[in-house]
Amino acid sequence: MDIGKRIRQLRIQNDLTLEELASRTELTKGFLSQLERNLASPSIQTLEDITEALGTTMAKFFTEEDSGEQIVFTADDAFIDERKTETIHWIVPNAQKNDMEPIRVELKAGGVSDVIEPHSGEEFGYVLSGRILLCRDTDKKGIPVRKGENFYLTGRESHWLENRTDKPASVLWISTPPVF
Repeated sequence: MDIGKRIRQLRIQNDLTLEELASRTELTKGFLSQLERNLASPSIQTLEDITEALGTTMAKFFTEEDSGEQIVFTADDAFIDERKTETIHWIVPNAQKNDMEPIRVELKAGGVSDVIEPHSGEEFGYVLSGRILLCRDTDKKGIPVRKGENFYLTGRESHWLENRTDKPASVLWISTPPVF
């Protein structure tokens, strides 16, 4: 384990300068700098003082270095929900726990997505292939969006996607907060 790197990581997460951490631990700024650069090694007592000042424990200090959080997702990670007129690819597993939720929607020819009810968030969509219409309660005729174009809207009113063509369409659709 890179102790110096871990101390620096936690210090930055806590929005502390070296000077502020030095003040909280009664250590010198120079010594803490050496620790972070692995030019010095702390005693167990000193490391305990540092972890306490950083709002953690020794046990967490040594176990939280790698949270195991998945960052890259492949097609194998996706959950596919095939419906009558659309297929939804949940491309980031358990994204509803995050601040945003991306999905890929494939609309069959003549397909219509589920209606997204009003919410306090925002949404972004990028048409990967085909053509769709972005429909809202106040505009059921829809706004055309073609391959390579995108849309951005608030969730103030109900909205949905329609594919009124005879070819399939695919859309990357991202919502914050998750609403899908």
